[in-house]
Amino acid sequence: MNENDPLEDFEVREVSLNDVVKKVYVDGQGPAVIVMAEMPGISPQVVRFARWVRDAGFTVYMPSLFGVDGAVPQAEEGEAIMRRACISAEFRAFANKKGANQSSPVTHWLRALAKLAHHQCGGPGVGAVGMCFTGNFALTMMLEPAMLAPVLCQPSLPFDDPAGLEIGPDELSAVKQRLDKENLTVLAYRFEGDKFCKAQRFAAYTQALGNRFVARVLPDSSANRHGLNSFFEQVVASPHSVVTAHLIDEAGQPTLAARDEILEFFRQRLVT
Repeated sequence: MNENDPLEDFEVREVSLNDVVKKVYVDGQGPAVIVMAEMPGISPQVVRFARWVRDAGFTVYMPSLFGVDGAVPQAEEGEAIMRRACISAEFRAFANKKGANQSSPVTHWLRALAKLAHHQCGGPGVGAVGMCFTGNFALTMMLEPAMLAPVLCQPSLPFDDPAGLEIGPDELSAVKQRLDKENLTVLAYRFEGDKFCKAQRFAAYTQALGNRFVARVLPDSSANRHGLNSFFEQVVASPHSVVTAHLIDEAGQPTLAARDEILEFFRQRLVT
């Protein structure tokens, strides 16, 4: 996990949607699952999770949204990537930014990707996992009918409002109506002491979505603290990444149980 990953087992596609072209890494067979990387990009730990999803019987679509694909994130470069993303027109990282009561514009492209992936892979629908900076995107993507299985891992936007949800009120209402009508749920994960995704955010999700929002809060003691790169040691500096950097790949560990629960969630929703 501390060496760059060449991603050689993935097919690299240039995907044009809504007049925007993005690189997407694709591999696997079966229904589609979109894996959206955390800050500062598609790290070896994110790729490891994507391979777990692929090996569980799904076609992984992993869009490159920021950062250097496959690179081990280091503190200085990772901070620079995060700063650029925070001022990008594609993302709304702060609640005081004009229009921040709406979803990040990039979610329109991601919803189109979900529709395309469903067309290409078939099955009842598509799953998606957002992490950290992209954490809430999986919820907003529920505005696309093909999306059936949203997973929010440590959703961290907006950075300056612990109870902010990074989705417009009308969109949130539409998502809630769909969850109720189709008997769907949202899985969400965070560590208890996460300084980027705090208890206020999960409380706000619960207030908005009721029992359709299934929250899992892991104790800080269950987070991996060994062999972390400088970005997670110095910039993140708290238990944060449930299924990537802070996951402990050992039987009986709560983070591994979270990974298994996510994979089972996809099987239940996407495998007929």
